[in-house]
Amino acid sequence: MRGKPLPLGFVFRSRAKDEKAPADKAAVTDSKQPRDPQAPKGRPTPKRSEAQSQRRSVANTPTTRKDAAKRQREERRQALDRQRQALAGGDERYLPARDKGPVRKFARDWIDSRFNVAEFFLPLAVVILVLSVVRVPAIQAAALWLWLVVIVLIVLDAVVSGFRLKKRLAERFPDQNRRGAVAYALMRSLQMRRLRLPKPQVKRGERP
Repeated sequence: MRGKPLPLGFVFRSRAKDEKAPADKAAVTDSKQPRDPQAPKGRPTPKRSEAQSQRRSVANTPTTRKDAAKRQREERRQALDRQRQALAGGDERYLPARDKGPVRKFARDWIDSRFNVAEFFLPLAVVILVLSVVRVPAIQAAALWLWLVVIVLIVLDAVVSGFRLKKRLAERFPDQNRRGAVAYALMRSLQMRRLRLPKPQVKRGERP
């Protein structure tokens, strides 16, 4: 029987497209449907503490370069305040890196527990300077000799103190890094006791 001719496109049309079309339409239709409030969200609900910490971190995050710079200055000021308090009280947590550790603490205490000629250098230097400007040859000569005596005594005291401290450190801390501790202690001995930082934690004559 002769009927109406069928279009070739209908005969040879790809079945894959026909199968894919309903699925695509269903996906679009499903995306437009409202989500059931009872349906799972696909991720766990954060705890209240976690949500609060996230909100605080977002609120504290600087939004501009000016805010970031201001926050850095404030943090630096707080760190310096903690460091000053630590230098006055000896709190190891906030001391500068050069003052931290049991080796450095022992070196400080050992120096602070004894008299050192070097700690009187500044007062003696002032006295010698005053004597040297007096227009009397005998006094000027005495000031020169006194200056030489002070220098020799400081050098001898530093050599003896360094040798004794090095020996004590080797006995007390045989397995720890002691590098630079003796020089650190000798530099501290050059300062007057009341001006030393961190503040002395032992009395004179007291064994550290």
